[in-house]
Amino acid sequence: MKTSRSEFHTIRGIRHHVRLWGDTGQPALFLLHGWMDVSASFQFLVDALKQDWRVIAPDWRGFGLSGWTAEGYWFQDYYADLDALLDLYSPHAPARVVGHSMGGNIACTYSGIRPERVRTLISLEGFGTARNQPDMAPGRYERWLKELKEPPRFRPYATFEAVAERLCKNNPRLTGDKARFLAQHWARQTENGEVVLRFDPRHKIVNPVMSQVDQLIACWKRVTCPVLWVTTNDTDTRGWRKDTAAQLAERKDAFRDFREVLLEDSGHMMHHDQPERLAAIIENFLPRD
Repeated sequence: MKTSRSEFHTIRGIRHHVRLWGDTGQPALFLLHGWMDVSASFQFLVDALKQDWRVIAPDWRGFGLSGWTAEGYWFQDYYADLDALLDLYSPHAPARVVGHSMGGNIACTYSGIRPERVRTLISLEGFGTARNQPDMAPGRYERWLKELKEPPRFRPYATFEAVAERLCKNNPRLTGDKARFLAQHWARQTENGEVVLRFDPRHKIVNPVMSQVDQLIACWKRVTCPVLWVTTNDTDTRGWRKDTAAQLAERKDAFRDFREVLLEDSGHMMHHDQPERLAAIIENFLPRD
């Protein structure tokens, strides 16, 4: 297992944790995790990389070892956080960026907001949110107000092994050793002995601002770098999978230089299920020079 190290930075008033593998002199590769995940989740993928990279993987605000915010969580903040992270770790060169799920959504849109800052983009099942309709707004606002008064919570676990068992239940492809490794990074033990997740439960509060796919597509049309979408054949993700064939084509056609790869025999957590095959796909696409 390749050894990682941690760095902490105050970014826009919040303490951010960044996990690093490799040496400073190696080509930089940014890995952006998804919702309810952490940077350490990429350990299996990093171990499978054949080439030498300086891998830079942040914990998004409210996840892992990064700080929480009482104001809630908004995609606009993730764009600004990523912008600051690129300024720290790749200030003079556009970056190679790989994002999973929510991380892929962030990376795709950011690459259109700041096209000069991204050299290559790989999105792992992060292809934008579902298409919302205006008549959904009243119910969304009502639910948001209710959840502000009664915030969601995560139940505690008795042991890390119980967390690992839950991870295996959620993903039948996950092996026990991988689940036990992830449990140590997804959770922490409190003073009273309970094991609690390292995620702010306020992430589960519904966002009152409904995502508009046409706005995402407008950003994607500004992306200038090569783009690779990696999809799987066994996933429970929603959002873009509800599109008609024409609507999905609209998403893909927004990118100027677009390619797509299907990773078979994998669920949504492809960096857990097929790290070796995924590593090969990534390294075949990325430039080294």
